[in-house]
Amino acid sequence: MIRVEEARARILGSLAPTGPETIPLPEGWGRVLAAPVTARLTQPPADMSAMDGYAVRAADATESAVLRVIGSAPAGHPFAGRVGAGEAVRIFTGAPVPAGADGILLQEDAEADGTAVAVRETVRPGRWIRPAGLDFRAGDVLLHPGKRLTARDLGLAAAANHPWLTVHRQPRIGILATGDEIRLPGEPLPAGGIVSSNAHALAALVRAGGGVPLVLPIAADDADAIAMAADSARSCDLVLTTGGASVGEHDLVQQALGPQGFALDFWKIAMRPGKPLIWGRFGDTPLLGLPGNPVSALVCGVLFLQPALSVLSGLPPAPPALQAAVLTAPLPENDRREDYLRATLERGTEGQLLATPADRQDSSMLRILANCHALIRRLPHAAAAKAGDRVEVLELAPLGL
Repeated sequence: MIRVEEARARILGSLAPTGPETIPLPEGWGRVLAAPVTARLTQPPADMSAMDGYAVRAADATESAVLRVIGSAPAGHPFAGRVGAGEAVRIFTGAPVPAGADGILLQEDAEADGTAVAVRETVRPGRWIRPAGLDFRAGDVLLHPGKRLTARDLGLAAAANHPWLTVHRQPRIGILATGDEIRLPGEPLPAGGIVSSNAHALAALVRAGGGVPLVLPIAADDADAIAMAADSARSCDLVLTTGGASVGEHDLVQQALGPQGFALDFWKIAMRPGKPLIWGRFGDTPLLGLPGNPVSALVCGVLFLQPALSVLSGLPPAPPALQAAVLTAPLPENDRREDYLRATLERGTEGQLLATPADRQDSSMLRILANCHALIRRLPHAAAAKAGDRVEVLELAPLGL
């Protein structure tokens, strides 16, 4: 068995980002840039008024001075003339500052009377003026490749006059559930049958990680059926199987894919839940084989699938982020496997994060996982822990789990 860190490193080290594609700006949320976004204009393009008021020469706009109003400059309608000595132009937020003016007299600091305006507070040079290029200038690199785009990023790209973006293609993930005993939700169940939950949960996890899931028909415990189903997914960027990853008589994934040229890298990890995990390639297509137990499949999905999706999407390789919490109940010493315990979280009276491990940790119990907030990570051979000790936790909601 290999350690979790080594398994993840071997998986991520063998993957490469998908190629680029061009998409409309409104479709960019959550996508990963494949090319820089460079400003195509200067923002603001000229000195702009930051407030409603009067564009003036600061030297003239001293307290009690009276200036002659020579025109108006609403946003989108610049004043074409020049502000001379003793003159002012009525101006509104977002309008270019007329030539000759170097300050803005706020309307609340002014008293207008026909074509004249009295200054009630002295204007300072540059006050309430946004200089040209305050935000960015043409040619500035605003967004770099390898960034997952947020709403803020899309606003910036739009302001920089980009109607299109070059992003990495979303990775396509083929999902294959195997087993004679499983059926789709709503289908009649045979004797000894169970409802297939893994494929649907994993598809959601793929979407949360920025991928596009392709859920394949369930494959029976038959080598030819598994091989045919996996072969149909060769065009995917990664094939994800669930079930059949161990070495039992009916665990057929490796047996079925061997004749297809499957090259195994590893298949056992020193972790709980999720020891039987397959990683390898058949042809050019990487394959990640997850256990059949639903909790094991989802925990392995968080630890290995989502980081793999990040690399395929063009993001830097990174493990899921851990944070510190305070244990509320004792835990026994750990064995040689890295353990991930389902737990609930709450905030203590002093703001600290409190982690309470679930009483039962069976890897078949989805209800417990659904009602938990985090996984407590315990390293191999960790000593017994008592209430009040600090532990590392992995919050599930930010990962889409």
